[in-house]
Amino acid sequence: MIVEQVRQMSVEEFLNFAENSEDRYEYIDGEPRQMTGGKLNHFRIIHRIQVLLGSRLADTECEVIAAGMLVKAGDARLLAPDVSVVCGEPETEADARILLNPILVVEVTSPSSIEHDRISKREYYSDVASIEAYLIVDQHRVLVELYTRSETGWHIQCFSDLGDEVALAALECSLRLRDIYQRIRFEEEAPATVEDA
Repeated sequence: MIVEQVRQMSVEEFLNFAENSEDRYEYIDGEPRQMTGGKLNHFRIIHRIQVLLGSRLADTECEVIAAGMLVKAGDARLLAPDVSVVCGEPETEADARILLNPILVVEVTSPSSIEHDRISKREYYSDVASIEAYLIVDQHRVLVELYTRSETGWHIQCFSDLGDEVALAALECSLRLRDIYQRIRFEEEAPATVEDA
């Protein structure tokens, strides 16, 4: 099936379509959205975050869910974070193909997704009541943005020094930027600097 020919799909149609595709898709307002392929830094950072969180959460009731697991964000949106964390029993639907209760979601940016990650996805993730923290990691430079939910909305903290440590209060652990960016070489020109929200 060629995705350009597909306009509106039901959730079930999308799940069947995505399962039979070699590419990764998200489901936004009834339409499949193909996710761009990543480069080496993208996959290295995702792996590092999975390993780091996995080791810190090993003796807790929380577990790391790898990329590819869809997260329900409202009735007509299924998102595919690069990493998610669930504490307690995972709640799922659609034959365990959709996760309902992550507490943390992580996105590692690519040039084509950076604004979508910062603006649209933050709004979409706000529809998931269980999410307490949203981490955006830049693959082109040392920059990690942590959005945390409060009663007054989302609050952002930016970290840009390898010596910085990101405190994930929802998980009672922290991640050092030096560990996240281990073995990462920044060879490409970085996107424009982010203004603090």
